[in-house]
Amino acid sequence: MRVDLFSSMGAELASELKASQAAAQNQSEGVSGSSEDRTTLTTGSNSVDALVSQALQSPEIRQDKVASLSQAINSGQYQLDPTAIAASMIDEQA
Repeated sequence: MRVDLFSSMGAELASELKASQAAAQNQSEGVSGSSEDRTTLTTGSNSVDALVSQALQSPEIRQDKVASLSQAINSGQYQLDPTAIAASMIDEQA
């Protein structure tokens, strides 16, 4: 009769590995209590509220910009560069 030490040691190591993996899984499940992921965002809520308030207080139409552009167009000073516009559109898509 032949005794193979490696096969019995391999079986022992495999069972120990399974036991340690099961223990690790049970421990991680015990810590979280459920399998759902959660997140809470609280640190930036004050700054978001301030930005929303500022946006709501600003006018929808910036009349000074409209008047400036209107004057430049009427006087012929407002020049369009089709190449720059096309390049900007391509950069926007990339």
